[in-house]
Amino acid sequence: MFTAYVLDASRCLRRTRSRGGGVQAHKLIIPAARFGDTPTLASHEGYEWLYILNGRVRLVLGDQDRVLTPGEAAEFDTHVPHWFSTADDASAELIILFGQQGERAHLRARTEQ
Repeated sequence: MFTAYVLDASRCLRRTRSRGGGVQAHKLIIPAARFGDTPTLASHEGYEWLYILNGRVRLVLGDQDRVLTPGEAAEFDTHVPHWFSTADDASAELIILFGQQGERAHLRARTEQ
């Protein structure tokens, strides 16, 4: 199962295609315009796994603040407050795996027409 999303200026994601049920893989494209966002940490049920394809991603996980680069991955319990965005003024692409709880928390998506 694979779904692609693009973050827009309101930090909502536009869904390019979707399939339901269980743990899903999503490709996120974070535009350079997201650089400099002030972290707003959130927590929810479940676990997440990120794999960076291109660009640099800043991941704030509890009191840890890390920058992930292509080929790096992170896995974490989402009860820990977390947030991620670009780490510099270039866009970033990543694969993220999560279940329904993560989808509700992160993917306030509008299906593209």
